[in-house]
Amino acid sequence: MNVIEGIVNNPDARVAIAIARFNTFINNSLLEGARDTLKRFGGLPEEKITVVWVPGAYELPLAVKALAESKRYDAIIALGTVIRGGTPHFEYVAGECSSGLSNIAMNSNIPVAFGVLTTENIEQAIERAGTKAGNKGSEAALAALEMVSVMKAIKSEI
Repeated sequence: MNVIEGIVNNPDARVAIAIARFNTFINNSLLEGARDTLKRFGGLPEEKITVVWVPGAYELPLAVKALAESKRYDAIIALGTVIRGGTPHFEYVAGECSSGLSNIAMNSNIPVAFGVLTTENIEQAIERAGTKAGNKGSEAALAALEMVSVMKAIKSEI
């Protein structure tokens, strides 16, 4: 039996982080969690990490698509926060962001880690950006690092 499992220590990986400016007070914590994880667990030096800021979560898929098409990165991490309000705007933004990012990952064969918070309120967002519920930016970085090695292992099996 042949088993493929990923590792997170990938010091040669090139990783891009696309991050939304909207809700910056939350997203900055997600970014710090992702950068810290890439450096401490992935072994990546700063020069292997590229950060791209976009206006909001709705714009993330376009930026991630451009990053994937550049073929310069082994993985891309999308970070942002969408907080439910009193209108259906939340569903449109969260849904289009999620499906757009998934579509890019499927069509580019480059791991796209989903670190976009979709929360009911600001308290939930704060909890997921580094307090009670951990840091979802860090978790997305771990997933990206592991998927880099999984994809390399799969390609070497072919």
